[in-house]
Amino acid sequence: MAAEGWIWRWGWGWRCPGRPGLPCPGPGPTTPLLLLLLLGRVAADITDGNSEHLKREHSLIKPYQGVGSSSMPLWDFQGSTILTSQYVRLTPDERSKEGSIWNHQPCFLKDWEMHVHFRVHGAGKKNLHGDGIALWYTRDRLVSGPVFGSKDNFHGLAIFLDTYPNDESTERVFPYISVMVNNGSLSYDHSKDGRWTELAGCTADFRNRDHDTFLAVRYSRGRLTVMTDLEDKNEWKNCIDITGVRLPTGYYFGASAGTGDLSDNHDIISLKLFQLMVEHTPDEENIDWTKIEPSVSLLKSPKELPLLLPQTMWTTQRATSAAGR
Repeated sequence: MAAEGWIWRWGWGWRCPGRPGLPCPGPGPTTPLLLLLLLGRVAADITDGNSEHLKREHSLIKPYQGVGSSSMPLWDFQGSTILTSQYVRLTPDERSKEGSIWNHQPCFLKDWEMHVHFRVHGAGKKNLHGDGIALWYTRDRLVSGPVFGSKDNFHGLAIFLDTYPNDESTERVFPYISVMVNNGSLSYDHSKDGRWTELAGCTADFRNRDHDTFLAVRYSRGRLTVMTDLEDKNEWKNCIDITGVRLPTGYYFGASAGTGDLSDNHDIISLKLFQLMVEHTPDEENIDWTKIEPSVSLLKSPKELPLLLPQTMWTTQRATSAAGR
């Protein structure tokens, strides 16, 4: 692993007070002093949440522009989505609603990190609320559908923040965060909460919290990491860590949510995309990254598998997930 990538891993796990959603600069507090002295120059080049690394063309930040309208610069709305001065509400706490927000600009960064400030809340009591939020990095945008308000059989990456257990036989504890990579051939099975196509997941108690809730998605050199900060401690907690993930450039970031017979308010407060400064080999630089097919190594191509996969097909990758089932 490159030195800069290794040091960045040490930086996970703590956040600076007063900088919601952002890691502190450089290595974490447990890093030995000798390591800091030897590699301090490298750490200075790593994304630490400074504005120089923030890609505003892919970010949604307050104060929002276009409050009271159905669109805003760089972002498109769909369905029940409304923009207020304090949040973007994908769905209200009402039945049978779906909404989404999508970035205008395709993203051509090879290595990136998305910080999401979100809130899921409503009047429903335990297991009487739903359905959750999906975060997307996909080829197609603004296509409504049955998967948390967006299309099924998508191309790209999805992170599901699921609040309702449709599968009564499940051993999972909800709310539950899971990851899916798709090349368009797989269908998300709501009746099984996406169990057969899940790469990894963790339990995450993010609903009806009386403080800010954050999620970070990091993709760099084939490694996909999902972290949460849900306890108001300014600390990142590991949720998902998968290697061997291949995602193309030129896809779109978005977020969607849906309600059915049960409902919740699903709010996005901010989406902040940061460029990770990572060196690639000459061979990697010569690849046409826009032509890459979404995939995960150690697994057969989804085109070679039936739509409903036996759970054992995903054992290798899911073993790297954090405990929390």
